[in-house]
Amino acid sequence: MTQTIPYWHVDAFSAKPFGGNQAAVMVLDEWLPDDVLVQIGAENLFAETAFVVRDETGEADWELRWCTPTYEIALCGHATLASGHVLLGRDGADSVTFRTRKSGILEVRRDGDGYALALPAIATEPSEHPEAVALMGTAPQSVNRSDLGYNIMLYRDEAEVRALTPDIRGLEKLGADQFIATAPGNATDIVSRVFVPGGGVDEDSVTGSAHAALTPYWAAKLGRESFTAYQASQRGGDLTLRLEGERAWLGGPCVTVVEGKFIL
Repeated sequence: MTQTIPYWHVDAFSAKPFGGNQAAVMVLDEWLPDDVLVQIGAENLFAETAFVVRDETGEADWELRWCTPTYEIALCGHATLASGHVLLGRDGADSVTFRTRKSGILEVRRDGDGYALALPAIATEPSEHPEAVALMGTAPQSVNRSDLGYNIMLYRDEAEVRALTPDIRGLEKLGADQFIATAPGNATDIVSRVFVPGGGVDEDSVTGSAHAALTPYWAAKLGRESFTAYQASQRGGDLTLRLEGERAWLGGPCVTVVEGKFIL
């Protein structure tokens, strides 16, 4: 039997089309089989497709899951922001909460002309990763890592980050980790680029989960809890970042560029 699923294509962390990071948002009546969710992610071919189902537990408003074109992931920031944009725009509320399988309860609030997204702040520790460093093209000043797969590589300045030409196929062989190159920014407090080739995304456009790690990292370095960020991908994206206890608040706009039905 043919099934139609409401579908939105959203550019997250951008106030106009063709910027930020693309995400598909799909509102389901009930969960489809896991392999079908991944197949839909592959069909959409965005970094992530977000799927939401009404939460019946009372813990949150919606359940939320994310799929890349190849597998289901534990946390995605930009597709969560996109989901909040769709549901708040549709339902008219000021905030919405999501129950996730591996990242707890997430929240999106209206914030001026955009939105604020609460993610778990991801702690990293000074470490070494010689295999990855050798593949980045330019060696960073230092490396911080998390056992959740986040690798923060600190560079001298924005120019160094922008000039990086890492060995993408080599990084791909190291697994589905995020390789996050960062430095003090020119027009913003910090700048970054994020590579996740093992997860099917050679270079991500704007990565919410990476900024959940960058928020506590840079808050400690800058000595303040709020600052601005730019992800220097081809599409680019501006964010505001704020550390609040164990949560990283990411702020930014979204724009819907396609609305329709996915026919399954």
